[in-house]
Amino acid sequence: MSRMTRQQANLLLADGVQADVRDSAEVLSLLERQFEAALRHRSSELNLLAEQLTPLLDAMEARRQQRVSLVRALLGEGASMADFIAGLAQPAQGALAAAWANLESTVQACKAATTRNGGLLAEQYSVMQRVLHGEDDTYAPR
Repeated sequence: MSRMTRQQANLLLADGVQADVRDSAEVLSLLERQFEAALRHRSSELNLLAEQLTPLLDAMEARRQQRVSLVRALLGEGASMADFIAGLAQPAQGALAAAWANLESTVQACKAATTRNGGLLAEQYSVMQRVLHGEDDTYAPR
């Protein structure tokens, strides 16, 4: 593979952020559907949603790793996306800063939705365990 120019790296970084903005919005939508399916105990729908989430999350992780590598290659080992964005000229700086803020916001919403969904599923599992096996302390002395 040939060496990448700075302009190519800049375009790749900007395109990757845009792809992550798009995919993170889709992930959030799928997480909302996952919550609804869990509330209604639709296990087959939960499986389908997991199959849809996995490739999106894998692609986002690959782009994140690429982004870290490119920023470090361009600006040094300790560099961040904020450093990269700050070094861009307008209007590219403003556009990428807005996309990056959008991505960060959506990722935070995805993390919150994942925590909520995990809590619901854990509670449902706990209830089912109590139904199937009884309370742990049913016969414990008081």
